[in-house]
Amino acid sequence: MKQIISYTITILMLLVLGFSSCTDLDPTPAPTDPRQAFAGVWSVTETETRLTYEVSIEIDPQSQNGGVYIYNFANAGSSSNPAYAFVSGTTVSLEVNQVIGDGWIINGSGIISGSRINWPYTLNDGANLHHISAVYSKI
Repeated sequence: MKQIISYTITILMLLVLGFSSCTDLDPTPAPTDPRQAFAGVWSVTETETRLTYEVSIEIDPQSQNGGVYIYNFANAGSSSNPAYAFVSGTTVSLEVNQVIGDGWIINGSGIISGSRINWPYTLNDGANLHHISAVYSKI
């Protein structure tokens, strides 16, 4: 009988020690910067203009509200100022009525899904308002 009690006490102690050594894992992952999904080099295909070109999206390290720079937006060229946009979740939105390229006024927002961004936007070149559908594919 003493042997059964001894085994029972030993097993109970091992169980107590085993449970007390477990730690709860935080089920909520640490928040990540949603801009990370947008950062990088993208191949862009525009349906209306039938252009294919590359853009680079870089995180604005000074931004507290999700800012990113988009180099060569609308195929404006490397000498043009980058477009500026804000990321919120899966959406990237151009700063309203900003001027890039040769005085082009751009507006619009895109939504990322996997490694693609569907980005309809408008471009006013001073003579015409162009409605453009662009698809960005991560390189």
